[in-house]
Order: sequence, then structure tokens, then C-alpha cells
Amino acid sequence: MKIAVLGLGKMGFRIAQKLHQEGHEVIAWNRTPKEITGIEIVETIQDLSTKLGKPRVFWLMLPAGEPTQNVLDEVQKNLQKGDIVIDGGNAHFKDTEKRYQHFKDLGIEFLGIGVSGGIIAAQNGYPLMVGGSKIAYQFIMPILDSLSKPNGGHAYFGEGGAGHFVKMVHNAIEYGYMQSIGEGFEVLEKSEYSFDLEKVANLYRKNTLISGFMMDRTAEILQKDPKLESLTGFIGRASGETVWTIDEAKRLGVDMEIIEASLNYRLRSETDPKIQKSFTARMIAMLRNAFGGHEIKQ
Repeated sequence: MKIAVLGLGKMGFRIAQKLHQEGHEVIAWNRTPKEITGIEIVETIQDLSTKLGKPRVFWLMLPAGEPTQNVLDEVQKNLQKGDIVIDGGNAHFKDTEKRYQHFKDLGIEFLGIGVSGGIIAAQNGYPLMVGGSKIAYQFIMPILDSLSKPNGGHAYFGEGGAGHFVKMVHNAIEYGYMQSIGEGFEVLEKSEYSFDLEKVANLYRKNTLISGFMMDRTAEILQKDPKLESLTGFIGRASGETVWTIDEAKRLGVDMEIIEASLNYRLRSETDPKIQKSFTARMIAMLRNAFGGHEIKQ
């Protein structure tokens, strides 16, 4: 297929590159000059629209909020009925609802796609959580199939902001899971048994109930830095999905004790020296770096 990718940050760059490697024709735009072998980079959004076939497909990979809205406003100036616009950023599902309805009224097919898997998904395959126009989902399925290879997947969850809602909850669960790994391994690290933590992590990977993506990253981290001595436990703030999930849980009358506590722990890590020195916080910071490329503080 032929597709325009707007935004060549950590995720957008890799998505554009993977689609090109899978045989799709990719044209890209970025706010600052950037080069990707085999992909044409244009200077303006208007240039994109002249180089695409119909229906034209625009995939945005930009920070949520104002940056995304500003580019959507520019894209809209160049749209025709039947074109497809995809927001692959971590937008609030309510914003996606509004955008879906706005573009639907204009005859434009809009998708909000939650993109997971971090920076290593380009090799492992992206998990893609789709909401919005079902017609558009069916049309771009070859793109989603390519991005999902070899071990990812994609699913359509309904109109409006459904896909971004699923991604929002995913990211909140992620907080609690990383917190549990950090706390558990700190207990192991402080034990009188002098455990080889990498050996523990590698066994935990072997079909245990906590095996999987995060435990794989844990083993990789401990192989490189067994005592996590290369950083402080300043975890840093991610985007707002976990806060949004907690707000939505309160609206729905759902208790979120674990996830809310893990969010508060992260916020406290910015100022509390005791947390910053802890193995738990250092593990969480390293996990975020390992799968998402998030900055760590030495």
C-alpha cells in the first residue's frame, strides 16, 4: 500500500522503516529534517497529499494533545472525502471520540490506534489496538498485518475512541506490573541468600505465571547491570494514560489500589532520595528504558 507517516520520533521512525521493509511505499513528513533510507521525506504536509493515491492514508505518530491537533488541522486542509486519517499516538479516548465524529461529518474515515510494544516492536511485531471507522480498518489491514509481523497482532474494538481506551488501560496495568517486578526483585536482592538475580529472572521466564515480555526485559537488564549500579531511581513521568485510567475507574466505581499506588510511587521518585536509591525504582526506570527508550538518570 501507499501511506504517509507524519512524525518520525522513536515510534514513527520505526513504523515507517518497518512498512518500507515490508514492501509498502512510504512517504514521510517530520517537523525537523530527518532521513530514512528508501523513504521519501517531504517538506510540507501539502506535499504529502499530492503524492498519495486515493483513498489517501495519513498515519500520525505525534505527542498527544496540542502537537497532534495542530498537525490534524493542517492535514484537514488537504483532505478529500474517503481519505483515511490515523492517530497512532497516545491520545485521550475522549479526544479521539471528538475527532472521529468531526471527520465522519466531513466524510473522512478516522482511526485511533493504540500502538504498543515499545521500540523493540519493530523487530517483534506491534500490538495494535484499533478504534474508529471499521471501513478504514478493513482497508488498511495489509499495513496492520505488516506492522504486526512476526509476533504482534491487531484487533478492532469499535467506533470512536475504543482503541485508545484499550491502550489507556494497557498502560495503567503496565504500571502495576513493573512495580511488582521491582519490589519482588528488591526482596531477592536484599535476601541473605545472595541470589544471582539474572539466573532468577531467566528461570522466571520459563513458562511461569509471570513469564513474558517484561520478564524478558528484566533478564536482559540484569545481564548488563546485575546490581543496577549505573543509574538512580528517578523514574520520570510517562504520558497521561494511567492518570486517565484512574479517573475513569473512579467514574465507574472501580477500585484501583495497585495501579494508583504505583503511579504515586513514580511521582514520589522525582523528589524522594530514599526511593531514588531503592532497587525497586532503579528496576522500574531500567524497564522503561529497555522497552520504551525512556531516559534514565545516572
